[in-house]
Amino acid sequence: MATENLENDMKDLKVKLQDGRTVVGKDRVLKHLREKKLAKVFLASNCPKDLKEDVVNFARMAKVPVIELALNNEELGLFCKKNFFITVLGTKE
Repeated sequence: MATENLENDMKDLKVKLQDGRTVVGKDRVLKHLREKKLAKVFLASNCPKDLKEDVVNFARMAKVPVIELALNNEELGLFCKKNFFITVLGTKE
């Protein structure tokens, strides 16, 4: 069941990337979480502990699910077709 949900989340993420409805980076994601403008947050598998705690706390207050991916930040950057590493990103409604 969890694998099926993760596959659906990855498909959803891919669609939102194509539509330009994503927010990349710690500062932008935290800002959008404070403004309650995100639907989901995705974390790379090697996300630093302090960043993960900050994101989870803000997401809890905004009632936004946080999905921890099996991809590390380099793989997540490649998945998003960016030429940089991505540790955290959020999707808009």
